[in-house]
Amino acid sequence: MTLSRADNSGIARWWWTIDRVTLTAMLGLMAIGLVLAFAASPTATGNATAEGNFSYALKQIAFAATAMGILVATSMLDSATTRMTAAVLFALALIGAWLALVSGVDINGAHRWLDFGGLMLEPSEFLKPAFAILAAAFLADKLKRGFPGELVTIALLAPALVILLLQPDVGQTMLLSTLCIVMLFLAGLAYYWLAALGVAGALLAVLAYVLHPHVRERIGQFFSDGPGYQTGLALQAFEAGGITGVGPGAGSVKFRLPDAHTDFIFAVAGEEFGIALCILIALLFGFVTIRLLMRASKARDPFAQLAASGLAVVVGLQAFINMGVSLSILPAKGMTLPLISYGGSSLFAVALTLGLALGLTRQRPATTEEIAR
Repeated sequence: MTLSRADNSGIARWWWTIDRVTLTAMLGLMAIGLVLAFAASPTATGNATAEGNFSYALKQIAFAATAMGILVATSMLDSATTRMTAAVLFALALIGAWLALVSGVDINGAHRWLDFGGLMLEPSEFLKPAFAILAAAFLADKLKRGFPGELVTIALLAPALVILLLQPDVGQTMLLSTLCIVMLFLAGLAYYWLAALGVAGALLAVLAYVLHPHVRERIGQFFSDGPGYQTGLALQAFEAGGITGVGPGAGSVKFRLPDAHTDFIFAVAGEEFGIALCILIALLFGFVTIRLLMRASKARDPFAQLAASGLAVVVGLQAFINMGVSLSILPAKGMTLPLISYGGSSLFAVALTLGLALGLTRQRPATTEEIAR
């Protein structure tokens, strides 16, 4: 099928206005994720002495197909529909996160997941893109009409942070807090207010340190004892892989590495495909983040500028944290690598995030009202 620029259908308009270069980079990351799903699936279904299978990889293919549909569908939304979608999504994610807290599945002492007949869904994953859109809407209204966007944005954030800390999910708490500060900075909030928010964020980190023993253990281990068990094995995987890796399926360290298919899949990439693939992954994330930020800066609408920038930042920051933990340059956190780690919740949420960012940065022709201005 070929699409002509003269074609006025919805698909044709989408194809010629979307950033196809960034879309290709996103698909490249998703393809790498599927390859690594086959590499890591035996670690989740077997061990060094018992042969695993590829059932997780087959599930990830189904997740990826669904995520592709989400990415394309959300990239077709207009500005008004994007705002409405974000409002509904934030409400549902907040309710879902609360339900996970009070009646969700307990995994290693954390209550973050809801079980939908075998599909484990983490509602808090969807708070990030929804919050970025809503914060952008409030802050853009402030720029246009003097609306108290900063106060409403912080008020919107507060209940989400409370629920995340109680689950507990310190990684998502810090990521969402950082996203809020970035959005306020991009909207031009005075520096002294940003400094005050930074202090509040530091106090929040201290609170998490005091309330949650596992946070104290990880931070103390990072600053005093060197790499912990998981990060120590991850570093061994990178060392074993060298530049080009030991080869697909030939890795052995991955079988001893907990969460190799999710939080530490970057280490699996390093062991079996070497530092070369790891550099490629980092470059693709950097490219996607920077290109989306550049496209956002050219948007005519302040809402699109702020929203697309926030969405780009949250994906780039999450990727940096995951890779930093695997390389032992950051304290251990339970955070997935976007588009690559196994799991439906993470993949769906990241696809939605990037789809919304692509939709907001589409090169649509200027409206009559915009031309008049």
